Amino acid sequence: MQEHLTVISSSTMDENGGYFFTFLSETIKYRLDKEFGDSLLLQPMFEYHLGETSIDNFIIEQSLSKEDTVILLLALIPHISPNFINDIIVSFLPNGGDFPEFGGVKGKNHRGILPTVETALYILYGNNLPKRIEGMKYIINDSFVLNNGIVDIERIPSGEPEMSGKLLMDEEYKSRILLGEAVKPELSPSFPASLIDTSLSWDDLVLKKSTLQEVKEIEAWLQCNEILLNDWNMKGKIKPGYRVLFWGPPGTGKTLTAGLLGKYTKRDVYRVDLSMLVSKYIGETEKNLSKLFDKAENKDWILFFDEADAIFGKRTNVRDAHDKYANQEVSYLLQRIEGHAGLVILASNFKNNIDTAFTRRFNSIIEFEAPSYDERIKLWEKSLPKGIEVEESVSIPELAKKYGITGANIINIVQYACLKTIHANHNKIQKEFILEGIKREYGKEGKTIKV
Repeated sequence: MQEHLTVISSSTMDENGGYFFTFLSETIKYRLDKEFGDSLLLQPMFEYHLGETSIDNFIIEQSLSKEDTVILLLALIPHISPNFINDIIVSFLPNGGDFPEFGGVKGKNHRGILPTVETALYILYGNNLPKRIEGMKYIINDSFVLNNGIVDIERIPSGEPEMSGKLLMDEEYKSRILLGEAVKPELSPSFPASLIDTSLSWDDLVLKKSTLQEVKEIEAWLQCNEILLNDWNMKGKIKPGYRVLFWGPPGTGKTLTAGLLGKYTKRDVYRVDLSMLVSKYIGETEKNLSKLFDKAENKDWILFFDEADAIFGKRTNVRDAHDKYANQEVSYLLQRIEGHAGLVILASNFKNNIDTAFTRRFNSIIEFEAPSYDERIKLWEKSLPKGIEVEESVSIPELAKKYGITGANIINIVQYACLKTIHANHNKIQKEFILEGIKREYGKEGKTIKV
């Protein structure tokens, strides 16, 4: 079949969004001309061209194939030019008419055609069945943009052809390609997780030496796993991903540790909001989990499930339908975690609250103990503001010895004492304010203490 590359002026390329969008336009016209026209148009040649736009540059940088380029552009086009496809079709079918071969669906708000996989198959292969079947194999097994989460295929109702699913552009890649920067997903019903970060460093984390050593082993996995799997050929011998349990009392550094692992390995850490994830309706929790893990796939994120007992707790004896489906949720979650290629951290106050089906599969179980006397001294010293004096009667060793509290408690006490000091126009942090703060922290836990 003859291929031809039309020389396109820069003004035409700019109008159509760049060289590759012009290629897509000419390819669609070629396909429709064979179907409804005089078969006079020559098939456009696919080749890399000097980038005119950020879209062109992305395609060239990733060395996308012709098939992946068409898939990517079809997923992007509704966000850029709603009438792009309609205008081309109308030029061949001015009177309209049913055209199921082209695929595509209508949206609730979008007035143009939303391309489906069927659309890509038709544009690339027309009605040539052997080539369409080969194209389906490529899409399922070999497509770079689909396998790397750049484009996804809409999940369609059971019984309908999989290839009728819409081509969905990943939000982060869409922002990166069109705007030059990735917009990170925000907490929403469709994404029940929020980004956590920290301005602190490893020096600010006070843990037992053995605990910190175990945490550093996770950092080593994050930094070296790709070499282990690919360069050392271990991909077929070990399971993907890394699963960790952090357990211990609240306020002992579990969340901060997750944030620091992300910060120093340049990965985003998302804390999963279990209140949005877990649903009382049968099957909804699995759906929410599926959305979360699908979104995280190929993203190199760290998923942090805080207070994980709510969903990773022990399975119960089946007494009714609710118990049956609760156990199914745990089983489904176990399956998704085992297949996830990234780091998943579960945090719990008590190790025994987590189902043993999970604990057997953890790569690491790390206890975050309540700080010792020496560690409480360090926490007090690190928490107090530098350059601000404390009242002479304040003894940090005495505070550390007398009050067995956590790092989170100490931060809250220091914040309270500092605000009271500023409001009272003192130039030194007052002992009475520190003691008031300690009393408040114990009160939060339903405890009374004489300070």
